[in-house]
Amino acid sequence: MLHLIKLSVGTEDVEDLAAWQAQRRARTGKPAYHRTRMTPRRREELLDGGSIYWVIKGQILARQGLLDIEAVVDAQGRADNHLILDDKIIRTVPRAHRPFQGWRYLAPKDAPPDLESLGAGLADIPAEMAAELHELGLL
Repeated sequence: MLHLIKLSVGTEDVEDLAAWQAQRRARTGKPAYHRTRMTPRRREELLDGGSIYWVIKGQILARQGLLDIEAVVDAQGRADNHLILDDKIIRTVPRAHRPFQGWRYLAPKDAPPDLESLGAGLADIPAEMAAELHELGLL
């Protein structure tokens, strides 16, 4: 298994990411996806339970399961890929991450744990509070 990590540019928080994806689903009728020009070479590893981890405002805050990678052609005739995502967005323990372009592979050992795996109700706490608790070593 292998994951991807990607900046969610312009997104304010996890709820904003969910709203943006819901609007796109309503407009296109397609499941959640992320468009990328680069084709992941490690497809089998990614589709063996991998996720895309979202960096929002300098922190890894959430992930979505990666369901498929579809080759598509855009309106200008260029080859693109759609990373088909699970509709469910899972909050993670916040972890600072520097900006980067495109996406990167992320080894499972380097991925932050899901908030809900640490205890009932933790997935519902505000991101700022979760980040502060993590900085204090309480999460």
